[in-house]
Amino acid sequence: MGQKVHPFGFRLGVNQDWRARWYAGRNYTRFWLDDVKLRTVVDDRCPGGAAVSRVEIERPGDEVCVTLYSARPGILIGRQGQNVEALKAELERASGDKIRLTIKEIEHPEIDATLIARNIAGRLEERIPFRRAMRQAAFRTMQAGALGVKIMCKGRLGGLEIARTETVRQGQMPLHKLRANIDYGVAEAHTLMGLIGIKVWVYKGDIMPEVKEKDATAETSEVSQGA
Repeated sequence: MGQKVHPFGFRLGVNQDWRARWYAGRNYTRFWLDDVKLRTVVDDRCPGGAAVSRVEIERPGDEVCVTLYSARPGILIGRQGQNVEALKAELERASGDKIRLTIKEIEHPEIDATLIARNIAGRLEERIPFRRAMRQAAFRTMQAGALGVKIMCKGRLGGLEIARTETVRQGQMPLHKLRANIDYGVAEAHTLMGLIGIKVWVYKGDIMPEVKEKDATAETSEVSQGA
């Protein structure tokens, strides 16, 4: 039985950062439960049209900073900021702390793994054939500039009695390369025949380490002396 490593956890400290950034000693349990409440409120309040991909939480001092990454920030903000104010008030009621809410736009939603997975889940709930939905999503992702995509659907696909797994791969997918920038997203499709899980991996290229100026000047001086 194979053991799978999470693409984000495998690259933490290399090219990925934590989605919740705070430090707590004895209050760790309370902060963790507050984060779960905040993410639950965001999932319940934000409609599918807002296309919220991820939520980042920071706790500098006594304030809680919540950052939402959305492909359609206009829908999330609402007319004259009404939706944002309502969402902020509900987050403060759930957490009991002062919330600083920030909304950032996703520049390329076509290669965001979470949004791709939710799009496939929506199409499966509309009774679109799963193979067609997976292949069309993979084609659009590659056309948007991704170097590779992998889509996996698992459940009672096609209404069959026995659950099975279907996978679509296009391009490269170096899961063991630490410098690879791989986005990962999960979604669930609630169909009449049961629950279908969707996993999406998107390979966006490599993130090369930055070269320090001192090292670069030392290398140029050595080359000049050798010449």
